[in-house]
Amino acid sequence: MVYYLIALIAFLIDQATKYVIATRLELGEQIPVIGNFFLITSHRNRGAAFGILEGQQWFFILVTIVVVVGIVWYLNKVKATRKLLPTALGLVLGGAVGNFLDRMLNGEVVDFLQFNFGSYTFPIFNVADSCIVIGVALIILDSLRDMKGGEEITEVKETK
Repeated sequence: MVYYLIALIAFLIDQATKYVIATRLELGEQIPVIGNFFLITSHRNRGAAFGILEGQQWFFILVTIVVVVGIVWYLNKVKATRKLLPTALGLVLGGAVGNFLDRMLNGEVVDFLQFNFGSYTFPIFNVADSCIVIGVALIILDSLRDMKGGEEITEVKETK
């Protein structure tokens, strides 16, 4: 249950921050946080990561539904046997649902976190994207930890 709470908290923080950006800033408006390195920038994204596949909303919706169903199914299977993996899945779930809701309701995702590295500007992203990336990194870490420790999971125990 705690892993669904992690997903809910990630979702709520994502939606709250997007709401503030969408209602308080004009599109394209920027607020410097750390000089020119980190800015809050009101931006909309109709595509996936880095704006790829723009205009493919039904594809994103279908893929997200499949991913969310898969995460919920796997989370219910694995939560009693692991700790890091279900936490990671909770983060990915919260982020996926946050961006899914934006696409369903608005046809676009509100992005606002902008980082500049000299003349290079990293693609603008949001809290949901951060949760997904952190969750995937934790999934990889969990997998590497299992491989290094020689602990292969050959059976996933179902919990109720």
